[in-house]
Formats: sequence, structure tokens, C-alpha cells
Amino acid sequence: MKSQATVEVLLLAFAVVTGWLACGCVERIARIQTDPPGAFVVVNDEEAGISPVRFSFLWYGDYDIMARKPGYQTLKTHYQINAPWYQYPPIDLVVETLIPNMIRDERVLPTLVLEPIEPPATEDLVGRAVKLREEALFKVIQ
Repeated sequence: MKSQATVEVLLLAFAVVTGWLACGCVERIARIQTDPPGAFVVVNDEEAGISPVRFSFLWYGDYDIMARKPGYQTLKTHYQINAPWYQYPPIDLVVETLIPNMIRDERVLPTLVLEPIEPPATEDLVGRAVKLREEALFKVIQ
């Protein structure tokens, strides 16, 4: 009889602790848009996807962002994602353990504007080609 009561108390304690630990959680999401849309986005050397793109992040801080699209210059930048007030210690411990709902922190980063690549002038290309040909011929003769 006593062992059954002990097992029930342990199961109840386990359920309470498990429920308490599973109470709160923060889901962190960032959204990136590019102008023009459809650029390939890389965040901290990991592929995020084609813009507009949403990705989850684990920590607050500085993120390196790169966007590429054919016909446009590659854009490399960084963005600082600051923590909200409820994610500073010891407030974060209270918020994440006592609030039973999922907290969603969704950030919209500034739009990344990609500049089109301007093709070089024909005269410049011809001039460079002539110069390279002369250098190659001069090296062959020597």
C-alpha cells in the first residue's frame, strides 16, 4: 500500500515537473525581402532560401547576410537583431517557464536592394582584348 502511494506521488511529481518545463517557449523568426524579389539569400553561411524568405534563428545578435541574383551585384551586409525586454536574464527564465503559451518573436529585416550589373562598354572590352593579345604575343616571342 505504501509503495503504491509512493509511485503515485512520484508520477504526479514527474507530471508536474514535465508540465512546468514544457510551459513556455520562444519561436524566433526573421523575414528578408529583396528588391527585386527572387534573390538567393544566405545567412551566416547557411542557405536561407529565395526571397522573400522566412527563417528561424536561435540567438539575438549580429547576422551576416548575402543576397545574389543573376544580372545584379552580390550584396553582402549584416544586421543586428536585438533581444526584446522579456529575453534578458532573469526575466527570460520567468517568462519561458511560467507563461504556458508559445511566444512568437517575428522580425522583418529592412529590404535588401540589389543594384543591376552594368555591362562594360564595347570600347573597353576591345581595348583590353587587344592589350592581352599583344602581351601574349610578346611573351611567345621572348
